[in-house]
Amino acid sequence: MTFKLAASPHAHQRRTTQQIMRWVYLALVPGVLTLMYFFGWGVLWQLALAIVTAWVAEAACMALRGRPISSAWRDHTALVTAVLLAISIPGMAPWWLIVIGTAFSIIVVKHVYGGVGQNIFNPAMAGYVLLLVSFPVQMTSWPLPQSLAQFDLSFWDTTVLIFSGYTPAGYSMEQLRMGIDGLTMATPLDSLRTALNHQLTISEALAQPIFSGLAGIGWQWINAAFLLGGLVLLKVRVISWHIPGGMLLGLLIPASIAWLFAPDQSVSPLMHLLSGATMLGAFFIATDPVTAATSNRGRLYFGLLIGFLVFVIRTWGGYPDAVAFAVLLANMTVPIIDKYSQPTAYGHASGGRGGQS
Repeated sequence: MTFKLAASPHAHQRRTTQQIMRWVYLALVPGVLTLMYFFGWGVLWQLALAIVTAWVAEAACMALRGRPISSAWRDHTALVTAVLLAISIPGMAPWWLIVIGTAFSIIVVKHVYGGVGQNIFNPAMAGYVLLLVSFPVQMTSWPLPQSLAQFDLSFWDTTVLIFSGYTPAGYSMEQLRMGIDGLTMATPLDSLRTALNHQLTISEALAQPIFSGLAGIGWQWINAAFLLGGLVLLKVRVISWHIPGGMLLGLLIPASIAWLFAPDQSVSPLMHLLSGATMLGAFFIATDPVTAATSNRGRLYFGLLIGFLVFVIRTWGGYPDAVAFAVLLANMTVPIIDKYSQPTAYGHASGGRGGQS
C-alpha cells in the first residue's frame, strides 16, 4: 500500500473566501438599513459610489497585474471593503470623497501590497483615515437624525446635494455645515468632546436634544443592529468570539474605571459601547482575517489592544470615534503578537518565542 502525502497544512477550509465575504455583507444589512432610517438616502448613494469604484479599481489592478479581470468580483473582498468604508462616512459627503477613499483602499492598501491576503493594514480603515486627515470638515459633518431635522431631504434633494454641493433650494454644503436649515451636526462623541473642552460636565452636555436615549439619537439602535449582525457571524462561525469579545472588554474595563472615579468628566461605559463605530468595529472591521492575529490567544490580545486604544484615543486624542486609528495601530503589532502567542509545537520546549527548542 502506498500513501500520497500532500504538503502541509492538512486542515481543510470549510468555506471559501467568497462564502465568508457573502456572510459578512449579508450580516451588515441590519446596520445599513438602520443607518438609512436615521440618516437618510445619502447612505445608499455612498454605498453605490463605493461599490462601483471598488469594482473598477479592482478590475484595473487585476488587468495591470496580468490576472483575469473576472476574479476582481468573484471573491467579494472588494465589495466588503467598499461597504465598510461607505457606512463609516457621513451620508451627505460629496461624491468625490468616497471615490478617493475607496480607490486608495483598493489600489494602494490592497494591491500595492500584493492583493488578497497580502495587505498588512485594514483597507477600509486606511481609506477612512486618509479621508479624515485630508478632509476633516467633510468627514465630521453628519446629517441630523430624521427626528431632529427641520425637514426631510428627499431622494432627489440628497442626490443633488451629493453630486453638486448644493441643495435644490440653493444652499451650499458649506452653508449647511454652518447650521442653515439645521441639516448637519457633529456625532454624539464629538459633541461630548467639544463640551468637555469648553469646561462643561458630562451631565450638562447630555442635556442637548441629540443625546436623547442611551447613546445619542439613532446611534444606540445602529450599534444594536451591527451587534445583531455580528452575533449572526458568530452563530455561523464565520468569526470567533476572541476579537470582538476582547475589543469590547478592552474598552469596557478602562471606561468603567474612569467613569467610577470621575463620572462628570468621563463618558459612561454604555455610551462607549453604543456610540460611534464600536459594534461595527468589533464584529466587522477588527475581525478581518488578513490583518488580525492568527491564534485564538493572539486574537484575544489583538482585540483587547484595540479596545484599550479606542478608550485612550476617545479620552485624550483628537479624534473622538477612534476605531479606525485603533485598528490600524493594532495591525502594526500583529507580527509581535503572533510571535509571542502561537501555541508551542509538539516536541519543542514551551516558551514565548513560538516554541523554539
